[in-house]
Amino acid sequence: MTHPSAPAAVSNASTAHRLAARLPGLLLTVVLAAAAFALGRRFTLVGGPVIGIVLGIVIANAMSLPARLRAGIQFASKQVLQWSIIALGFGLSLDQVAKTGLQSLSVTLVTMSVAFVAAWALGRWLGVRDDLKILIGVGTAICGGSAIAAVTPILRPDEHDTAFAISTIFLFNLVAVLLFPLLGHLLHLSDLGFGLWAGTAINDTSSVVAAGYSYSRAAGDFATIVKLTRATLIIPVCIALAVAVAVREKRRGGSDFKLSRIFPWFILWFLVASAVRSAGLVPVPLQAPLHVAAEFLIVVALTAVGLSANLRRMAATGVRPILLGLGVWAAVAVSSLVVQLAMGQL
Repeated sequence: MTHPSAPAAVSNASTAHRLAARLPGLLLTVVLAAAAFALGRRFTLVGGPVIGIVLGIVIANAMSLPARLRAGIQFASKQVLQWSIIALGFGLSLDQVAKTGLQSLSVTLVTMSVAFVAAWALGRWLGVRDDLKILIGVGTAICGGSAIAAVTPILRPDEHDTAFAISTIFLFNLVAVLLFPLLGHLLHLSDLGFGLWAGTAINDTSSVVAAGYSYSRAAGDFATIVKLTRATLIIPVCIALAVAVAVREKRRGGSDFKLSRIFPWFILWFLVASAVRSAGLVPVPLQAPLHVAAEFLIVVALTAVGLSANLRRMAATGVRPILLGLGVWAAVAVSSLVVQLAMGQL
């Protein structure tokens, strides 16, 4: 007869095993992030997030990291990033989040439309396969690798196309983190103007956060909310794609589509944290330390992203997907600035 506590014992053993597997990579990431965070405090123009991601890239590509580090690095690049976004919520009121989301929605909708049209037109001209065009368009329009991961079960593309798309998007994420703050200063963008630009024109949440906080704290807060508003649009996009695939392939259309799997749950917890702050449940003496903790978690996540970068793999993806990614990215970046200028927000 099985003892009633046996399932709990198995679960605890499994949890302990996962923690042990993640610990080496997580420790390396945290140590490097601590150095990047300290350097970022000294060199504020560059900032800890950019230093962290560059430091990670240099180390990952200058030496062969042991495979046992992979689990912890992957955990930091995904889960810790989500924790950092939730922690940021404690520093932002719900009114501020709602106001920013509505203020940015028109720009977001325009840049999304531009991304999809540019991906279709440029991809057709370059002779890029349909699934790859959609993956790069969705990744650029909404939230980078997360969006690509969300639509993959719906499109069921070739694994090579998925790898191409993710590598291409990641390449331009790195470029954006380094280039956007410099361009923002050259263009004399305000904190809110830069935050709106970064939040609507940079792909992954991690890169938006890195570029935003490298510019200023106000720009980082604004860019984060804009990006989270933009990320929620993956839901209607996935539903539309599921319908399109169902029409195209009735036999298998949408059978694996589940809203619960694609919904960015960390955004919901970000709103809960913001509601807690709005209700006055976060003591004033804790607000500044919470924001510092969130900033450090961001640096940890971005250092892990850098440690995950494989420059050789990016170079091997071929030139056409890279040209497509460049064209769509440039179209989105320019259209965001044009819309802001037309609306008098710059």
